[in-house]
Amino acid sequence: MTYYNTKTIIVRGESRGIPAVKARGREKLKVLSFCGQTLHDIDFDKKENKYMALKKKPVTGMKDMMPEEMEIRDYVIGLIQETYKSFGFSRIETPCVEHIENLCSKQGGDNEKLIFKILKRGEKLKIDQAKEEMDLVDGGLRYDLTVPLSRYYSNNANELPAPFKALQMGNVWRADRPQRGRFRQFMQCDIDILGEPSNLAEIELILATSTLLGKLDFHNFTIRINDRRFLKAMAAYSGFEEKDYDSVFITLDKMDKIGLDGVQKELEENGYAKESVEKYLQIFKEITNDVEGVRWCKEKLAGYLPEEAAQSLEMIITSVESAKEAEFKMSFDPTLVRGMSYYTGTIFEISMDEFGGSVGGGGRYDEMIGKFTGQDTPAVGFSIGFERIVMLLLERGYKIPTTKVKKAYLLEKKLPQEKILEVLEAAKAERAAGKQIMLLNMKKNKKFQKEQLQQQGYEEIVEVFNR
Repeated sequence: MTYYNTKTIIVRGESRGIPAVKARGREKLKVLSFCGQTLHDIDFDKKENKYMALKKKPVTGMKDMMPEEMEIRDYVIGLIQETYKSFGFSRIETPCVEHIENLCSKQGGDNEKLIFKILKRGEKLKIDQAKEEMDLVDGGLRYDLTVPLSRYYSNNANELPAPFKALQMGNVWRADRPQRGRFRQFMQCDIDILGEPSNLAEIELILATSTLLGKLDFHNFTIRINDRRFLKAMAAYSGFEEKDYDSVFITLDKMDKIGLDGVQKELEENGYAKESVEKYLQIFKEITNDVEGVRWCKEKLAGYLPEEAAQSLEMIITSVESAKEAEFKMSFDPTLVRGMSYYTGTIFEISMDEFGGSVGGGGRYDEMIGKFTGQDTPAVGFSIGFERIVMLLLERGYKIPTTKVKKAYLLEKKLPQEKILEVLEAAKAERAAGKQIMLLNMKKNKKFQKEQLQQQGYEEIVEVFNR
């Protein structure tokens, strides 16, 4: 390849000479080295004096959002704030970047394998002296809102009421495999109650979340509930050693995918005693998914299950069923595990048949804040799958019930100033009356322009001429 000239490009304040080669009317800039890194070829169009090879599509796992979706998202965000504030929650915000030590504290389960890590900057970045990855990074993008909330509360507890009811909405990032309803950047919406040890916290969280879903016209969903203490009691009763609990729970969590026989096969393949496996699985054959199932566990697992755990779970289920506003079912699910290792007690999850999976979940994490302060603080939270909720609303063609009247003015070109001022005054008065007003110059293809406006929800279209 013969280079016949050199272009100069400025990057981060430095001037770099870049060899170029002619390619079919354009110059292709062969960037050999940029800040010590080899990059791809860049097309340069001399006529437009700009680079042509920039990528139009978003990064894998991210997405652009069209106005129609943003309208739904904004409405849902507003409804979330209105509903949760009516239950006494206060909105807070934490930084999207967290200390890498906090993110890698073995609290986040598999999410800790999915962290977008941030390199140290300037003099702190010593690549030649690094022996492991942690020598190169000092921060990461948060993978959930619970770890940042625990740090926030630990840092600000003296200035917050007790108990503290927190509402958080913000983007989180996970280097996960994208799929339907799952992205690498997505919004989470969490409510948490910190400093309340009683099950009143769980009852309020479930009622607030289910009320919100009811307002969005979701009905007949199921909130599955369990308690980590039930999981441990069932494992101990069956003869598993405490060191094996997490491994057993990981297999149990696959029950809905591989069934009872699949769980039995995997447990036996992992080397657990056949009599323990059979005794364990017999529990799930006899148990029911209601309050009677909780009472059965209380009797069957006596000596292994704390009595207050069974009483608390029964009270949560019966209280929510009695006080709920939306149409849904509470279901005791002894196979519910949830992956976060920071859960210490009650855990719950929202299931919707139309999605075919979970659209929210949470639980009690009484020991996490203590890792920051040295003193455990009772805490429980519930998170809804904001992105999945919005996706389901879009798929069903959801219409916002409180949309303002939309009106558009199409202005003839070369309209005199006094006529434009008349339209501006009229638009001002109509906006004050609560209408949404759009002003546009009239296009040649007026029919197509009107069709586009109608698709955007503009019901009234006024043409303004100089007459």
